[in-house]
Amino acid sequence: MNLECLAYSVGHGDDGICLLVRIGPHRILLDCGIADISLLTNTNENKQLVPADIVLCTHAHSDHAQGLFALHQAFPQLPIYASEATTKLLPLNWSKFAASEIPDFCQPLPWHSPIELCSGLTVELFPAGHLPGATAFLLTYIAEDNRTYKLLYTGDLFLSNSRLVEGLPLGDLRGLKPDVLIIEGSYGTARYPHRRQLENHLAERIYQAITSGKSVILPTPALGLAQELLMLLRSHHYFTGRDLDILVDEQVAQVCDLYLQLLSQFPPAVKNFAQHQPLFWDEKVKPRVLRQLPGKIPSGEKPYILIAARDTDLSQYVMNQDNSFVVLIPETPGKISQELNFVHTETYLLTDHCDGLGTTQLIHNLRPQHIVFVHGNPSYLADLTNLEELHNRYQLHSPGNGVLVELPIGDTFIVPTLTETNYEGELTELDTEVIVSLPQSITNDSRWPIFADTGIVEVRWQGEELVMRGISQRQLLYQTGDRFISPELDCCGNCLYYRGQRCSNPTSALYGFRVIFDGYCPMFKSLHFPSTEEIE
Repeated sequence: MNLECLAYSVGHGDDGICLLVRIGPHRILLDCGIADISLLTNTNENKQLVPADIVLCTHAHSDHAQGLFALHQAFPQLPIYASEATTKLLPLNWSKFAASEIPDFCQPLPWHSPIELCSGLTVELFPAGHLPGATAFLLTYIAEDNRTYKLLYTGDLFLSNSRLVEGLPLGDLRGLKPDVLIIEGSYGTARYPHRRQLENHLAERIYQAITSGKSVILPTPALGLAQELLMLLRSHHYFTGRDLDILVDEQVAQVCDLYLQLLSQFPPAVKNFAQHQPLFWDEKVKPRVLRQLPGKIPSGEKPYILIAARDTDLSQYVMNQDNSFVVLIPETPGKISQELNFVHTETYLLTDHCDGLGTTQLIHNLRPQHIVFVHGNPSYLADLTNLEELHNRYQLHSPGNGVLVELPIGDTFIVPTLTETNYEGELTELDTEVIVSLPQSITNDSRWPIFADTGIVEVRWQGEELVMRGISQRQLLYQTGDRFISPELDCCGNCLYYRGQRCSNPTSALYGFRVIFDGYCPMFKSLHFPSTEEIE
C-alpha cells in the first residue's frame, strides 16, 4: 500500500498550509490555512462531495487555520479536530464575525491518547511547542493484512521552551520510526542562538532605550509573540520592580484575556506564576501592565513600552520625525521585514520554529522512510532537501502547490537524485589577501541580500573543506553588544543620526551604511544631549 500527499498549499512565502493525505481508504486534510477554499470545493464535478473524511488542525495561527470556518460552512458534516487550547483560540481568525455567529465546530482531542477516528485509523496528539495548543499529529493505520503504517505531521514546531509554551517533548517521539514525516522547514538549515540568548539581547535593547528616555513600540502578531513579549517584559531582571508602564492595545489584550481562560492548558511554571500574581494585567506590581484604551494617547512624561498588533496604525502614537520612540519589528527568516516610515526603526528575532540543527535532530530521532518538507521559503526548503546527512538516509520531498507526492513504503531504500546546487569560482592569491571570484548567478538567489547584508564574511575550516558564511547585522550586534552601553558613551547607538541600524548623517563617511551599535565616527552627535541647532 502507498501513502500519498496532495499539496493544496505548502506555505511558501505568505501562503497558508493545506495538505491532503491518503492512507488506505482514508483522506485526511492537514490544516486549512488558505483564505480561498475553492481548491477544496472545485476538485470534483459533484461540488457536494466532501473533500476529506476528517480535518486536523495543528494550531490557531491564520496560516494554518483561517479557512476552517468557511470549510465548515461549506461542509457542516465534515469533522474537524484539534487540541483543546486550539479549539478555544481558533475564533480569533474570524474577528469580523460576532462570537455568537461562530459555532463550536472544532472538536477537542486529548494529549498522548490514541483515538480511533475512522476504521483502522487512529490519531495521537503530541505538544509541538511554538504556540499554546500547537500539535504534532501521529496517524496510525492498520491495513487488512495487519501491516501498520505511520505518518507524523508536525505543523509548526519548536524544541526549546519559550515563556508560555514548553517545547516539543523529543523523548516522547524518539524511536517512533514513522513511515512518513511531514515537517516544516521555516528556518531551513540556518542556525540561530538559543531562544534565551535572543530574549536577553532584545531585553537589553529595550532597556537601553528606556534608560535613555525613549519609549518603545513593539508592533507584533496579536496571537503568540505578543504574549511572549509581555511575559518577557514582566519577568526579565532588566524590568522587574522598575517604575514603568507596559501598555497593551485592545487587539492584543483580547488574546491575553483568552489566554487567561486557558490557564489549565499552560506549563506548570506559568500556572505557578499566575498563583502569585496576575499573569498579565497588574497595576500594582512593577512594571505595571495596563490596557491601552483606543484613541487615548499615552502621557509623554516618562518612557513607556507599547505592545500593539502589527496592523495597528502607529501614527496615532508617533510622528514620522519624532525621535523619542524606538520601534522594534519582529523578523521572520526568509521574509522581508515590514517597512515602517519612522525615525528609529529596528528589527529583532525571537525564534519560535526549529532551526536547521533542531530539524535534523528531530529527523534522526524519528528515522522515517520519507520526509516531506513544507512551510517556508522555497530556497530554505531546497537547502534541507539537499543536506547530505539527510539525503543519504531518507527519501526527501519538497513539493510545490498542487503537486501530488507518492510515498511508497517498503524495505528497500532508494537514494533520491540530488539537485545540484554547487557553484564554481576562482581564487586569486595575493601577498596579503585572497580574492574569491564567484559567478553572478549566486547574486540572483533571494538569499543573497541577506548574506551580503554587511559585506563581511566568516571563513573557517570544516575538515578538509573551507566554509564561508555571511555575517549579518544581528550577529555583529551579538559580538559587540554583550554589555550595556552607557548614554554618555560616544558611539553610533547614542548618535542622533543612528536610525534603523543605519547612519543617516550625510556628512559622515558611513552615511547610508548599516553600522554596529557601539561603532564610532568623527561626525558623532549625541542623541541624549543634543543642542538646539542639532535638533533643528
